[in-house]
Amino acid sequence: MSTLVWDGTGNRVYETGTSKGVLYVQSSEGTYPLGVAWSGLSGVTESPSGAEVTPMYADNIKYLNLLSTEEFGATIEAYTYPEEFAACDGSAELHTGIMLGQQKRSTFGLSYKTIVGNDVDGSDYGYKLHLIYGALAAPTEKAYATVNDSPEALTFSWTVTTTPVAVDKFKPTASITVDSTKASEAEMAALEAILYGDGEVAARLPLPNEVLTIVSAVAAG
Repeated sequence: MSTLVWDGTGNRVYETGTSKGVLYVQSSEGTYPLGVAWSGLSGVTESPSGAEVTPMYADNIKYLNLLSTEEFGATIEAYTYPEEFAACDGSAELHTGIMLGQQKRSTFGLSYKTIVGNDVDGSDYGYKLHLIYGALAAPTEKAYATVNDSPEALTFSWTVTTTPVAVDKFKPTASITVDSTKASEAEMAALEAILYGDGEVAARLPLPNEVLTIVSAVAAG
């Protein structure tokens, strides 16, 4: 039987970066049919909540632990956002160049890419695709300040809550992560062609069951 080895060569893995953000506004059918590039996306902080333990006692001992439902939330930070996100941020166009606030907020999906690195290949080791479904953005403050001798660009920030979508044979989910160090190059390429568009078909966000169908079809040859 082999001996455990810590921090072996090639096993010192880390994650960093946020790039290739894509916004998908949800349609009335519950799909995400049209993706638009989110330039200026500077960070996504995933913040799961719930899964809290409630202990139950019987016969003077702890009988069992009950877990509350786990929920997925996030904070999105960016220097700017696509025009299509205005509807997700509670804005509506009254007239060209005139926006109303405090309007209905549209549900959206989001995809973004993070880097997976290690001690051998650095940041070329791999990457992960993160897919988020059923997201609603809460209003957050915008801190405008005078320009001075140390100017900074305004950073927009939104707190996001989600509603999970169905997945066959699993509990509903609001997030999927696809790891290029485990999925094949062909599987990643097939999925990215849908997420980002391929020149012939517009970018869109496939639901979890379709994600499995896409990668399974590639794996089956």
